[in-house]
Amino acid sequence: MKPLGPHGSFLQRLFPVILLPATLILGTSAAQSQKTPQNAAAAQNAEPPQASSDAPITAEDIGDSLLVKRRYHEALDAYKKMSHPSADLWNKMGIAYQMMFDLKDAARCYKESLHLSPAHAWALNNLGTIYDAHSDFAKAEPLYRKAFQADPQSARIAMNLGTNLMTQRKYSEGSEMYKKAMALDPEVFGSTEGPISENAVPLEQRGAMNYYMARDYAVSGDLEHAIKYLRKALNEGYSNPNDVAQDSSFAGLRKNAAYQRLMAEQSKQAASHHQASDDLPPAPQGGDE
Repeated sequence: MKPLGPHGSFLQRLFPVILLPATLILGTSAAQSQKTPQNAAAAQNAEPPQASSDAPITAEDIGDSLLVKRRYHEALDAYKKMSHPSADLWNKMGIAYQMMFDLKDAARCYKESLHLSPAHAWALNNLGTIYDAHSDFAKAEPLYRKAFQADPQSARIAMNLGTNLMTQRKYSEGSEMYKKAMALDPEVFGSTEGPISENAVPLEQRGAMNYYMARDYAVSGDLEHAIKYLRKALNEGYSNPNDVAQDSSFAGLRKNAAYQRLMAEQSKQAASHHQASDDLPPAPQGGDE
């Protein structure tokens, strides 16, 4: 799958229902979170709703169509024509603002949604991403937890919570949430370039996220994704071939040709780096210049 652009992996955390390049959640109920990627793609490519005598097109319908097309200003103009915004509508207005990087108004809209519906899973999730964007991970965590409690079948929310915990170095808890996310949707990570938002996540945490995902995929028997994320973790310097070889989680990979090539590549790179370090001239010992 091709990368979704510079904001792809962050935004993919926000929209699991309609395939915008985002990670906001647009859905209105737990049932909607169960839409498959195929259904979501169909929703993205579908024609705008047609008027009928039973269900005339509303300003909200028009806004939804514009939101999917990433015409956020126009979507907001349509949404604002609704005289009594629902919790769902406030959530969608928040998404439009967030896609335009207006985080202040996005947060305001998510809070309005939660004022009307305190257990609105998607508004809770999306407000969490605002705090994550400001690196206020501790404030985002309870929002993700409440969101997952409201919709325990959402792999996307479970993934977001796992990433948030990993970023706070709560690796064990984060790994458990990743396992839940994988159990709900094995493709929740593999369908994107990674679960990492565009927050300034330190390299160590990013490497840890990928390493724990690699372990979980290896244990579940998904060798392709295990190797993919293990490669990321190794390239990010979180681990090394010797540590991987001693990790029993990867026992099922040891006879895999792709795994063997990866370990050989990493060992060769480590040896080259060590040799290059040995070839450097000695550091000056001080004294007069």
